[in-house]
Amino acid sequence: MQRRAVTAVLAAAALLLSAGCSSDDGGPPGGSDAGATPGDTATRSSSPEGSAEETPPAKGSVKVVRTVTTGLSTPWGLAPLADGDLLVSSRDEATITRVDGKTGEKTEVGEVPGVSPSDEGGLLGIALSPEYASDRMIYAYFTSASDNRIVRMIYDEEKPAGEQLGAPDTVFRGVPKGEIHNGGRIAFGPDRMLYAGTGESGDTGLSQDKESLGGKILRLTPDGEPAPGNPFPDSPVYSYGHRNVQGLAWDTRQRLFASEFGQNTWDELNAIKPGDNYGWPEAEGESDDSGFHNPVDQWTTDEASPSGIAYAEGSIWMAGLGGERLWRIPLKGTEASAEPEAFLEDEYGRLRTVVPAGGDKLWLVTSNTDGRGDPEKDDDRILELEVS
Repeated sequence: MQRRAVTAVLAAAALLLSAGCSSDDGGPPGGSDAGATPGDTATRSSSPEGSAEETPPAKGSVKVVRTVTTGLSTPWGLAPLADGDLLVSSRDEATITRVDGKTGEKTEVGEVPGVSPSDEGGLLGIALSPEYASDRMIYAYFTSASDNRIVRMIYDEEKPAGEQLGAPDTVFRGVPKGEIHNGGRIAFGPDRMLYAGTGESGDTGLSQDKESLGGKILRLTPDGEPAPGNPFPDSPVYSYGHRNVQGLAWDTRQRLFASEFGQNTWDELNAIKPGDNYGWPEAEGESDDSGFHNPVDQWTTDEASPSGIAYAEGSIWMAGLGGERLWRIPLKGTEASAEPEAFLEDEYGRLRTVVPAGGDKLWLVTSNTDGRGDPEKDDDRILELEVS
């Protein structure tokens, strides 16, 4: 489904207008990398029992298997359920909707109270509790009237549609909010701790301030406390010097990667080490300063403006908003093993979220109804992809 040439022209004009924003035990996982000291940018593989680490092919492929559902409004976060259904959050409507994984039928689960949608803020990332099979808890990151915060709610499927969310329990609050750069991605890691990507809310000074929650990756217990083993005593801060983190993913060896919006020059994919400084606002993209951790790779803002990422088939898959494409970054350890490849360029518009669907499959969520896209009649949608 190639978009018309006029769409590409309009999208390019929109990018010019928004270029300055480019919006858009408990010990940490990661093997030998997890204990690296701040400023140490050397790449080391963690190879259990000395096993060799396979390198994915230099060239990959993407096949759109099917469109799972259409007609979503400002979709942002996606959480797969064990039965194959999907939960998706709406940024502006502050609702969570269940999508039948086979038929695409949509059923509203409920509205999250306390959300204050505006500009880039609203109901953003969602994640299932590590104990979801027994506690039925959904975690959500959202913008309130005063801050960005994380809540958890019981999902009771026995109640009527639209009334299945319990009262939200706030587990973490105080992340700075702004018209831009609210971060929003949350995910439970292999260590069963809760990770959150935050933005600096347009105040660049927050990113280098380790006492601030803005421009950080946070690592929390499921109850919202600083996680054991964090690099700074009694602090939820896991890494700092970020501008606006919206993608979190782990590889098969429990190494954390994150995508980050640049300003006018470089967007980034980063390999995250606890306590490291990723440079913003002193550095955007690669830097000669040894105190900053350089990215795995970088892109111009009109090629990427990255949001969600996922790991599958030896590569990080990165969804591009302004770039309107899906990037494949093949990895060897925490380095790119070949040149990144772009897929689906200008075919489905802005791409917001990508989530593993098991094996060589991914779920991909478009973001054309977010106020910056050019929605077609079926937008927004969820796609099922087969990748290699």
